[in-house]
Amino acid sequence: MSSISKNEPNQKQVQTLNELSKRKVVEHNSLITSIAKMDKTPLKMFELAVSCINTEEPPKDHTVYLSKEELFAFFKVSDNDKHSRFKQAVENMQKQAFFQIKEEVGKGFKFRSIVPIPYVEWTDYHDDVKIEFHREIMPYLINLKQNFTQHALSDIAELNSKYSIILYRWLSMNYNQYEHYSYKGGRREEQVEAYRNPTISMRELREMTDTVDEYPRFDRLEHRVLKEPIEEINENTSFNVTYDKIKKGRSIDSIVFHITKKRRADDNSYKLEDKDYQSDKEEKSRNEADLLKQAMESKYTRLLIENFLLSPLEMTDTALMAGLQKNVYPLYDELKELRGLNGVKDHLSYISSKKEAYSKRNVAKYLKKAIEQYLPTVKRQDLNHE
Repeated sequence: MSSISKNEPNQKQVQTLNELSKRKVVEHNSLITSIAKMDKTPLKMFELAVSCINTEEPPKDHTVYLSKEELFAFFKVSDNDKHSRFKQAVENMQKQAFFQIKEEVGKGFKFRSIVPIPYVEWTDYHDDVKIEFHREIMPYLINLKQNFTQHALSDIAELNSKYSIILYRWLSMNYNQYEHYSYKGGRREEQVEAYRNPTISMRELREMTDTVDEYPRFDRLEHRVLKEPIEEINENTSFNVTYDKIKKGRSIDSIVFHITKKRRADDNSYKLEDKDYQSDKEEKSRNEADLLKQAMESKYTRLLIENFLLSPLEMTDTALMAGLQKNVYPLYDELKELRGLNGVKDHLSYISSKKEAYSKRNVAKYLKKAIEQYLPTVKRQDLNHE
């Protein structure tokens, strides 16, 4: 299959990539464990399109818009032939790409084969690319009150193997559950640890990676589906992963992965703890005090309390309040510029009513995710209006 080749990004693409790095991909776990009958290019294109979905206000016509600039920056292409190769990649995606989803229903399983993106529209004189999702794929992208996984689009952008992307999504699914139950409880300690050290049988691994009929020798399968992808994941994503092979008799029966997460400046914790924020404790303390003072005086803090998104107890968490002032309130300023203070009020009122759909592991993370998903929609609406 034709793919969009990779080159060094130019300056404009670097700026666009910085914007894309803030995007998240949220999918139902059934889609994560499905068989992706496609190569890396359509799979990455699908992930990019999913990152455009605003789960607060799902597109009624199943349609999202992304720019060619975003697309070419995501794939890091800049040569003169990129438009024709993009066209070829879209055509191949629609001819070949589909998800084979297996869901447990009653005493058996239901199997679905879904072409995720049946319609793509673009022109040679406009930057917008219209992407329409199949109606049957939408429940796996918007009905996300439980059993869903969120991962960073920027991690996917750096992966250049189909198997790397599939494994990364599956590892994210398990590690998300580890983080969720570590915070919220509801699982025994050994169950929680099992999410950080997930096991997959060889049969399940072959099914998920669509290699049931490929690489009959285990050493070849291991090299292509485990070793190379894990190296790429470790080098380019927020995870460090190792694995052990579990034997049953003379054969390899299953694989146990061991996942740890790298500490990074964009770790989404928003509690000013990492050395990336400050060079020493004294400077950190001064800066945090300034941010805390601004947060306590901010009109946005009052609005959060009025909408039951912030409690008096949480206001005593100085790191949390400083994180809100640093990472969330500037985005509210952007929305205020576009829609006025009433626009901010309407947004907070809406997410307050939908709060049960999210894990409240970190208030600042929850609020930042919500406004980051909403702002692009507001900007696009204003652009279309103009």
